[in-house]
Amino acid sequence: MTARRVARWLVVASAFLLALGVAFGGLAGEGSVVATVLILLLFLVYAGVGVLVASSRPRNPIGWIFLWVAVSTGLTTALTAVAERTEGGALERVDAWLEGWTWVPLVFGSTIFPLLLFPNGHVLSPRWRAFVWAGLIGTVALSASMAFDPSNYDGHVPIDVQPPAAALRAAEVASLLLLVGLVGAVVSPVLRFRRAVGEERQQMRWLAFGGVIAGVTIVGSFVTGAILDALGFDMNADGTAPTVVNTVVYLGVFAVPVTMGVALLRYRLYELDVVIKKAVVFAILVAALTAMGAGIGILVGLGVLPSVAGRPERMLLLGLAYGLLAGPIYRLSKRIADRVVFGGRTPPSEVVGGFTTQLAETYETEDVLPRIAAVLGEATRAREARVWVRVGRDFRDRARWPVDIAPLPSVPSADDEVPSLADADHVSAIRDRGELLGAISVSLPASDPIDATRERLVRDLASQAGLVLRNFRLIDELRSSRQRLVTAQDEERRRIERNIHDGAQQQLVALTVKARLAGQLAAKEPERAAAVLEELQRELAEALEDLRDLARGVYPPLLADRGLAAALSAQARRSPTPVDVNADGTGRFPPEVEATVYFSVLEALQNVGKYADATRAVVRLGEDGGALRFEVTDDGKGFDPNVPTNGTGLQGIADRLSALGGDVQVASEPGHGTTVRGRVPVTPGGIGAEPETAN
Repeated sequence: MTARRVARWLVVASAFLLALGVAFGGLAGEGSVVATVLILLLFLVYAGVGVLVASSRPRNPIGWIFLWVAVSTGLTTALTAVAERTEGGALERVDAWLEGWTWVPLVFGSTIFPLLLFPNGHVLSPRWRAFVWAGLIGTVALSASMAFDPSNYDGHVPIDVQPPAAALRAAEVASLLLLVGLVGAVVSPVLRFRRAVGEERQQMRWLAFGGVIAGVTIVGSFVTGAILDALGFDMNADGTAPTVVNTVVYLGVFAVPVTMGVALLRYRLYELDVVIKKAVVFAILVAALTAMGAGIGILVGLGVLPSVAGRPERMLLLGLAYGLLAGPIYRLSKRIADRVVFGGRTPPSEVVGGFTTQLAETYETEDVLPRIAAVLGEATRAREARVWVRVGRDFRDRARWPVDIAPLPSVPSADDEVPSLADADHVSAIRDRGELLGAISVSLPASDPIDATRERLVRDLASQAGLVLRNFRLIDELRSSRQRLVTAQDEERRRIERNIHDGAQQQLVALTVKARLAGQLAAKEPERAAAVLEELQRELAEALEDLRDLARGVYPPLLADRGLAAALSAQARRSPTPVDVNADGTGRFPPEVEATVYFSVLEALQNVGKYADATRAVVRLGEDGGALRFEVTDDGKGFDPNVPTNGTGLQGIADRLSALGGDVQVASEPGHGTTVRGRVPVTPGGIGAEPETAN
């Protein structure tokens, strides 16, 4: 039989016994409704939690301990009810005897051992087994001493069994070991919490939450009873007040097994901070109002204030005072709870909600990433928080919290994977529309390791930062592109200046000297003057050709006159590598489009001549899908596009095309040539297009 079936059959059997006991007790007219309800609640809590834990975690004894409590509750309830129906019989005597001591293993067994074994079903270390044995021996000894102590039964033990007096004294001494077990049960969860990390730490926080509720209700109930007694109310006049106090105490104690079950079943552990905050607010509010009541009770007892018992007008004034003070105390309780639970940082549940608002208040692009890092660091109580931006294949540390920590060097990454970033405790990728844009990382103190709540917070912030990081990267790339264009323009101006200075200018100076020489020789040596003039004419033709070549580098006249195909064909004839131009059917386009494609193709051909060692290259032009496309293919040695190079040719092509909304793709591998493909969107019906006719 499986553990699940055993657990279910135990619950069914105990439920049957409980129902039998309630039915017999009701028929006999014994017991109060409140007591019956509390017994039912006790059974439901321990049976429900026990069957769930025992079914899902059969190796964890905590579930079986809870089931034992449920079975014991059903059995004792049925026995008591049946015994009351058989007055004066042996069964009634046995029941009276059991009532005197069975509460000992029920109470201490359901508290000591679960606390020592929570949450994994094992003690902290082998040495802690001594506390388990101490609790077990102490429970048995106390049960034995209570069972055979005549003073516990109004001077006479209900059953005719009397162990030796020495044995009873030994049991009384051994029962002191129960205190050792209790101390271990209190200390063990504290030590576990300090050592726990991750999910186990969250489980221990659930136990602490249940303990706070139990402690607040127990202390608050008894203090309230004392306050009412001090105010002049008779607590035992009709038995109502003690019943209410006991009911509240029981309900508070039930919080411990319930929170244990929630922690063991690992249900929504990441929401615990919010739950604990509310509990702390409630506890502080109750404690403050209780302290006020205690103060009033003391003043009434000392005669400083008059009693309010039997005076409705005074009770009304006291109620108004409580009502007026409740609001400020509640607000103070929330601030204290935030400090206690979240350590002064922003509650995680509010971080993501306020993230967008904070970014909306950021006007400068440079402030976006530092704000993300600051929000991340403060919300997670991190030692360091960093925002990494993916640039090419590298992850770069672009923002940090605190701001005075040193930046880390770039980290290379594989395709679509986040690399290991320094010594971060947790890293979450930042993506937008499936594209990996960067990452955020946090490093926490060793005394406060990351838990499930903060892991979820980091992931949520990463998902929110995707669009922000894409916009930042676009702006950053735009600035870099502008800088490269300005640099390229300055370099082009310097190149033209050098060409004019070293070429055309020198030629014109030489022609001026020769023209002056020809003028001087014209009268003295006509034949030599004629030779100089002939040489001058030839050099003028060369200078004119050089100027035309220089002009073509700025903007070729052939491109403006005859279009892209003719201009590229003319340049192909000048290339040191044989080039075929395939531009069939390509018409005219706006000047800026033709110039962009023309210089991009020339840049690609220049790369072929410099680096490819190719025997042939092919240029293809075409219009497809509202875009002018070009392709430059060579049969050279190729290269690995993923390996960074020092050249700027391909980056220049990308910058030219992106200025008009286009893009470039490079396909190459060593030994198999290179293909550069570019695209520029164009408006239908551009320059040279046939006009549309009306129908």
